[in-house]
Amino acid sequence: MGASASARIQERDRRRRLWTHGTTIAGIALGAFLLYRVLSGHSFADLTAAVQAIPASRLLAAGAFAAGSYLCLTVGDWLALRAIGRPLPYRYVLVAAFVALGVGHSIGLSGLSSGAIRYRFYARRGLTLIESAKMVLFCGLTVGLGLMALGAGALLLQPRLAQDITGLGRGAVGAVALACLSGVGLYLAASVFLRRPLRFRRWSIEVPPWPLALAQVAVGSVNFALVSACLHQMLGAVSDVAYLGVASVFVIANAAVLVTNVPGGVGVIESVVVHLLPKSDVIGPLLAFRFVYFLVPLGLGLLVFAGAEMVFRRREATRVRSRTAAPGRADPRPAAGR
Repeated sequence: MGASASARIQERDRRRRLWTHGTTIAGIALGAFLLYRVLSGHSFADLTAAVQAIPASRLLAAGAFAAGSYLCLTVGDWLALRAIGRPLPYRYVLVAAFVALGVGHSIGLSGLSSGAIRYRFYARRGLTLIESAKMVLFCGLTVGLGLMALGAGALLLQPRLAQDITGLGRGAVGAVALACLSGVGLYLAASVFLRRPLRFRRWSIEVPPWPLALAQVAVGSVNFALVSACLHQMLGAVSDVAYLGVASVFVIANAAVLVTNVPGGVGVIESVVVHLLPKSDVIGPLLAFRFVYFLVPLGLGLLVFAGAEMVFRRREATRVRSRTAAPGRADPRPAAGR
């Protein structure tokens, strides 16, 4: 390899290190700022009163549903790595995905924010930037497929509620539901019959085999069902609302969140829930829901992120010391023949 090629590789590695270090610092700083911004709008007494107004049994159930949702999404990361041909142990994926999701869900633009954190983790296991981008696309499709599958069911089971919220007629709501089902069906059909990768300029995207595609739909649907159950537990403290009604509203709200990319869906989810329960005081339950599903994972994600960075840096420093010390070591082999 020539000197110029070696210099280019070193420069590329230097830029990659700067970029990954920059995303690490920016992610932690933005997450900490977001945590402060969200909490600064409410006094500690308000937050405490909102949580204390929810029965302990409902808080525990909501926390279990939230944990199940995040666990479900980490399986999505594990499936994505298998889809791109770079499987990793689930214990490593669990940490990387939880940090990316815990921070990315609250920051907004999750494809970029959580994608940068994912790359920070998975690049250490040899994934390239393009492979990480394919991973993010796979995970985004998992969420989208789940939203379409559960959304279609919610629209078909609760058409009148969807009409009230969206202002659409019954026929239009039914058409949207069928369009969602068709989108899921076309994706699954492509996974069965489409053998060649899709190409767009220099990009090549392989459609996963049908078992992985079917797992995507299942993971995405179960995720939204669990988040809806988390919100249902909170709202159930102030109103006798049906689970299907909450699921319908939450799916519609999340469709709007995906379009607007509002961090954590702040304001979007609230407005839709208020429409569902106009005569109920839902501020406390919504604060408790945000605390359980967004703020707790955000805080834990930042702590795990910082701890993981300390561990990685310690290991990298140890490897560097080992490499620099190796040339100075004495040759243990006998000096015969000299």
